[in-house]
Amino acid sequence: MDLEEELGAKLFVRGRKVTLTEKGALLRKRAQEIIELTNKAVAEFSATDESLGGEIHIGGGQNDAMRLIAKTAVKFLRKYPLVQYNLHSGNAEDISERLDKGLLDFGLLIAPTDLRKYESLRLPPTDTWVVLMRKDSPLANLEVIRPKDIWKVPLISSRQRLVSGELSKWIGRDFESLNVVATYNLIFNAALMVEEGLGYALCLDKLVSAAGSETICFKPLSPRLESGMSIVWKKYQVFSKPAEKFLLSLRDDWGGE
Repeated sequence: MDLEEELGAKLFVRGRKVTLTEKGALLRKRAQEIIELTNKAVAEFSATDESLGGEIHIGGGQNDAMRLIAKTAVKFLRKYPLVQYNLHSGNAEDISERLDKGLLDFGLLIAPTDLRKYESLRLPPTDTWVVLMRKDSPLANLEVIRPKDIWKVPLISSRQRLVSGELSKWIGRDFESLNVVATYNLIFNAALMVEEGLGYALCLDKLVSAAGSETICFKPLSPRLESGMSIVWKKYQVFSKPAEKFLLSLRDDWGGE
């Protein structure tokens, strides 16, 4: 009650059970972020030049480009065994928000994300777009999927990727004109929808294994569409020692000025 009076907002719904109001949930979210930042700051100040240790916070969605980060991380850990990696999975909006608030050191974002407010390092393409479908669906008889093949079929897609960028250009149609039956931010649940026959999922290869499946299969797009990925960080970022040296290792491994 004192906190509600101080903030001038109702934070709790009081009854047989006490639940949070919308503003109460917002306050909890901000409190969690403050605790994360506090813990991050304590870990950064514990690192020393003599024995480099501490935490590196990396966020990204589900894509195979994380393997490139992992390759650098493995070599880096051999040199600095006291470093610990904290990984956060989420969509582009979530990763960008956490970068902006200082909760992440680095974020892995897929093109065409607006990178103007970040510094970035372009990574070699590792993912291509495919259509995930049931093996008994009509399109499963095709060798490749062309834009006109999916103009009328029920689609399951990442809304963010479909509304803007390379995927939208490849399809050649507005989002509103397509038969989109579901959207997703991470592919696992979308793949379950495909298995049950809800529709065809536009997704990146390597994220869901169809090998050996009796139900689902992938079909490549034609023309081929690759996904560009970048590792990004805030402009004028003040890195911890581990994060600063990790960035140098990323540049050594994957190029960039």
